[in-house]
Amino acid sequence: MAALAAGAVDQATKLWALAALWPPYSGGITVLPVLNLRLGFNTGVTFGMFADSAAGAAWVLVLVTLAITAFLLHWLWRTTSRAEALALGLVIGGALGNAVDRLRIGAVVDFLDAHYAGWHWPTFNMADVAIVCGVALLILTGLRPAPAANTTALQDSGSEIR
Repeated sequence: MAALAAGAVDQATKLWALAALWPPYSGGITVLPVLNLRLGFNTGVTFGMFADSAAGAAWVLVLVTLAITAFLLHWLWRTTSRAEALALGLVIGGALGNAVDRLRIGAVVDFLDAHYAGWHWPTFNMADVAIVCGVALLILTGLRPAPAANTTALQDSGSEIR
């Protein structure tokens, strides 16, 4: 469910950005003193890295995304933790949202421009927000101590605990 929600929010906000923020790379709309809405396109990978060398490799990036998504779906299928399932869903939905852009237009639509004192973070989108939140939640759930094993049930059944 989280994957569907993340993907839907991502695609809806990108459609809005394409319609409302044209032309790309303009000053955009100031929302807060540290946040603008400004349309851009990322042909590279995370934060625009390798944009020049990855520009013609949209299909390669989509295939890598699909392979990672398949691994995450397998993990999701096996998890019993609701928090882990939510985190994986956010990452999957965000990854697929960006893959749809690559397939549709050959680049990822970005429109959130965070900045401070003249320094700009690379422009990003709601898929990126979902991925970062999902990864953060995965890290937090991984840091929680594992629940204690129910040793009483094992002892009652005659099994030894070593």
